[in-house]
Order: sequence, then structure tokens, then C-alpha cells
Amino acid sequence: MYTAIKHLHSYWAYLVVLIVFLATINALVKYFGKKPYESKDFRISLFALIVTHIQLLIGIVIYFVSPYFQAFSNQGMGEVMKDSTLRLYLIEHPLTMIVATVLITMGYSKHKKVLSSRPKFKKVALFYTLALLLILSRIPWQAWF
Repeated sequence: MYTAIKHLHSYWAYLVVLIVFLATINALVKYFGKKPYESKDFRISLFALIVTHIQLLIGIVIYFVSPYFQAFSNQGMGEVMKDSTLRLYLIEHPLTMIVATVLITMGYSKHKKVLSSRPKFKKVALFYTLALLLILSRIPWQAWF
């Protein structure tokens, strides 16, 4: 079961990075191009929100069934913080991804409340860019390729 969830989490991450990247680029291009906000823009932002939340749910499941969590249970926080691999998988990666998901959720929620196009794109661009940078900073690249 762990292997299947791990593969799902890994492959879904490609989709998350792609869609969040597209939503960010879309918002930035339309913001600087002073384009009108369309239903397509809403859907792109919404899809980025959805795939990110699904990834977070998969990540929460994998967190508790992973062998890393078993090591955390056996060794304690002090040993986890000394081991860079355990620290990445048990502390840094999960917390950063939760913050990135919160940023995407905030950006999506805030952009819905704004009525004009340019501020809508500004909200999405700001929050999604920050989230994308966080996501890219804590992906375990050595395990990803």
C-alpha cells in the first residue's frame, strides 16, 4: 500500500507543479498585459487549488504510513532533527507544502472577493508565485528524478 501511495504522490506532484506554474504564469501575463478576467482564468486558478489540495491529502496519508514516520515514532524529535533525510521528509517538506497549500487557498479566496480584473490577477499572481517557490524549494529532488 505504501508503494502505491508513494507513486501516486510522486506522479501527482508533476501535475501540481505544472498546473500551479501555469496558473501563476497566466496571472502574471494577464496582470502585466492588463487583460480582462475571464471564466478560463477562474478555472485555471480553481484547478490549481483542487490539484494542490488533493496532493496535500495524499501527502497526509503517505506521511503516516511511511517508514520515515515509524523512525520518527521510534527515535524522537531530537534524532529526526539531526538526520537531514528524516528532517526533510518529516518536518521540512510537509510543513512547507502545508504553507504553500494555505497560500494557494488564500490567493484563490481573496481573488474571488475582488471585482475588477487587474487586482484579481494581482492576488492570484502574488499568492500562487509564493506558493510555487515554496513548493519548488522543498521538493525532494533526489527522489523525484
